[in-house]
Amino acid sequence: MPSEFELIARYFALPCQAAGQGVVLGPGDDCALLSPSPGSTLAVSVDTSVAEVHFPGDAPATAIGHRALAVALSDLAAMGARARWCVMAITLPAVDETWLEAFSAGFHTLCRRSGVALVGGDVTRGALSVAVTVHGEVPVDAALRRDGGRPGDVLAVTGTLGGGRGGLDAWQAGLRDLDDPLLRAYLLPEPRLAAGEALRDLAHAGIDVSDGLLADLAHLCQASGTGAVLDTTALPLTAGLTGRLGEADAIDAALRGGDDYELLVALPQSSLDRARQRLAARDLALTPIGHLTATPGITGVPASSRPSGWQHFPGGMT
Repeated sequence: MPSEFELIARYFALPCQAAGQGVVLGPGDDCALLSPSPGSTLAVSVDTSVAEVHFPGDAPATAIGHRALAVALSDLAAMGARARWCVMAITLPAVDETWLEAFSAGFHTLCRRSGVALVGGDVTRGALSVAVTVHGEVPVDAALRRDGGRPGDVLAVTGTLGGGRGGLDAWQAGLRDLDDPLLRAYLLPEPRLAAGEALRDLAHAGIDVSDGLLADLAHLCQASGTGAVLDTTALPLTAGLTGRLGEADAIDAALRGGDDYELLVALPQSSLDRARQRLAARDLALTPIGHLTATPGITGVPASSRPSGWQHFPGGMT
């Protein structure tokens, strides 16, 4: 059986990825040495994905690798940061090299597409989980934060909503075709990095939709000191969602389901057309779904839809 160091060398240490990406020293030493671009602020975030909590343990290994990185990169996208580097710690119940080869292929493919260098990490034994720390750069004072929203700002969302919840339902019902739009949305989410960079000079505030639209909008409103009005008839639903869940549950999935990893931004009405044009050039829709208000609270949603969203410890920390 290969040692953890052999596994790292075989599946995760790819020095060629780091060439020309500000990596002074990559995998193999106690720390990576990185050289940020002049005039940039570092953006750093970490996400842990646990089997049977964040993804099905029997999902395809390539999808697990992709998803573990994608959900971490989504935080960089939310702040308009350019993704640069990541480190990854994986906990394995046993060594299965066929599984590891597929997992690393999914992870590295998204690294290459996103311009990210994997510069270090760890392999250990235990219940399956993957922790990914991502590092990005954003020009000084240009980060897209949660606290910049203003009353009157338009609320707009990239892509479509509800696919995460709909995909989970489809998986639990036995669907395994990753070409299905709901399953793809759930297991192979796309971090909206290009969208975040394109919107950061137009939007006042932003957040990624990971815990559910209502919950994440509530975070943005709290940080900005605003309220919001939503138009649920304007929500862009993932293809096939209404057919699978029915109209009412599809709306609820879009509002509270989570795992969509789209960007929710607050921007002035005067910037909306330019923002939509920029994203259209990247084959991505930006849909207005409401606006911010000076009055606290979120209105325009069904009374049964509370902005609770996903919580690991209901009633405790959020």
